[in-house]
Amino acid sequence: MNQKILVLSEKHGSKLKNVTIEALTAAKQMKKQAGRIVALCLGTYTEDQIKQLAEYGADQVIIAEDESLNVFTTDTYTDVLYQVIKEENPDIILMGHTGEGKDLAPRVAARLGIGLISDVTAINFENGEIIFTRPIYSGKAFQKKKVIEGKTFATIRPNNIPMEEPDLTRTVDATYISTKIYHNRINVNEIVQKATEGIDLSEAKIVISGGRGMKGQEGFILLKELATVLGGAVGASRGACDADYCDYSLQIGQTGKIVTPDLYIACGISGAIQHVAGMSNSKMIIAINKDSEAPIFSIADYGIVGDVFEVVPALIEAFRSVKMNVI
Repeated sequence: MNQKILVLSEKHGSKLKNVTIEALTAAKQMKKQAGRIVALCLGTYTEDQIKQLAEYGADQVIIAEDESLNVFTTDTYTDVLYQVIKEENPDIILMGHTGEGKDLAPRVAARLGIGLISDVTAINFENGEIIFTRPIYSGKAFQKKKVIEGKTFATIRPNNIPMEEPDLTRTVDATYISTKIYHNRINVNEIVQKATEGIDLSEAKIVISGGRGMKGQEGFILLKELATVLGGAVGASRGACDADYCDYSLQIGQTGKIVTPDLYIACGISGAIQHVAGMSNSKMIIAINKDSEAPIFSIADYGIVGDVFEVVPALIEAFRSVKMNVI
């Protein structure tokens, strides 16, 4: 059987998003001997980005290089992805469980009349069948699903599928296609991007997160300093965002971003269930709180009972010393 897997590529600026590489890794694991991995790019892609897709497993790269696709809108992306799927007829469709993926995947699946397995955190094989694992009930339980018949359509949660090393010898020629936009109810006249510092929160391997215990914007300046030393990103609880300590773009939780970094340091966060829903699957959790009874300690791998304004500066100094000694 000549199996075909379609992976929707996403990029941030000049770089491919990590979740695109993770989806390609998942595709390689799922690909049968005669299988073929097709990477679909919407908008303008550079030669370096195309080569990187090949290095991480793409056997073919399709580019819909329409100027309107350089900016994500639900209508245009839905139209184009639907057309490509109908034309290419893949057996499996994969994309990131990102802001774009969460918006796009259900619409395309509904238009195709097929099911969708969303927010996949692990892929395994049992008796020759592909088994997808996804969290439910805000991460309190996990559900295993498989596709009985028809196309497989799944979205991959970032930072959960370990990326394989690239094969730098692989190359691929891109195929450029033209598509029609049938539905476009939105005209983008101007894009104003909020300036952000450091690493993208959704792809960060280390997240330093603050709550109301940080007491103000000055407290988050301290967290940014620790994040810079560790090479991580800064997040926040909803309480901190509501109190105007930081921007809502940093919010982690049930109504914010869901992150699964290798290391999550919760500073001055009590551990409300809504926040825990967005970070409980982190590989290691360290909690810093002066309240020894704070719920956050019940899910933390390590806990520090103390004042964050004493503990965090000490951590910054300690990590800086370690880095200096290594250098």
